[in-house]
Amino acid sequence: MALTQQQRDERRHAKAAALQEEDLRLKVRPGTKQALAELMTWAGIEEQGEAMTLMIHHLHRIGPERALEMLQLPPRHKYVIPENVARKLDLAYQREALRISRDD
Repeated sequence: MALTQQQRDERRHAKAAALQEEDLRLKVRPGTKQALAELMTWAGIEEQGEAMTLMIHHLHRIGPERALEMLQLPPRHKYVIPENVARKLDLAYQREALRISRDD
């Protein structure tokens, strides 16, 4: 006799509890999703969970020194305001300061 949906759910929950499985949620942006998709294609992996599990285990296996190199945050982009833009902003600031002083 076929199991009901409730019986299947109970069986799945019991198996997950016995294996001490836990859901880890991860929200990603499009660039991260694309990177994961490419890694999965390169390795011939179809399941995202499998790919992430393998990456975690391989990263752990290489040890703390090498793993920490890969876990460093990428450098932040620094925006440098060009001189001509800085001049225009300064002039606009000065004009606004004059206008405000005249209004007072």
